[in-house]
Amino acid sequence: MVEDEELLLTVLNSAPVVDGRPTDLLSGEGAADWIRALGGRGTGEERERLRLVRDTLHRLVRRTSSDVGDLASVLDQARLRPAVSADGVSWRLEVAPEDELAVRVVLAWSRVTARLPGRLRACANEECNLFLIDHSRPGTARWCSMATCGNRMKARTHARKQRLK
Repeated sequence: MVEDEELLLTVLNSAPVVDGRPTDLLSGEGAADWIRALGGRGTGEERERLRLVRDTLHRLVRRTSSDVGDLASVLDQARLRPAVSADGVSWRLEVAPEDELAVRVVLAWSRVTARLPGRLRACANEECNLFLIDHSRPGTARWCSMATCGNRMKARTHARKQRLK
């Protein structure tokens, strides 16, 4: 399931804040290549479906909305078809090519939230726009990266405490 997690986080984290400015990997010249690197086709329609899914998942994970209507519309024509072999049952995704990557992201989100409830979350640094899947034993991870956001937040807390002394 690591593949699911990687795809989900890659798409969720495609709108980072860089040097204090919001960016979007799903817009601009490199967007088509970025989508193809994820296994997509890189079309404009695919990019819009992926952006719709990403933005909806941002709101769901941050709990600023519980509206799943856009995710339902992406899944509307998707079908998982069973295939039996001597190794067991596997599931094959049947979906229009321009919807496949967006559907895979929604399915990844569903599997991650079912397998690791409460562990998919936004970084606790409010200036960051990244997400993490907490694999720590106690489930207390707060930052997308301890080296960047975690260190910054701890340094700010320390400086604030020093000023109060």
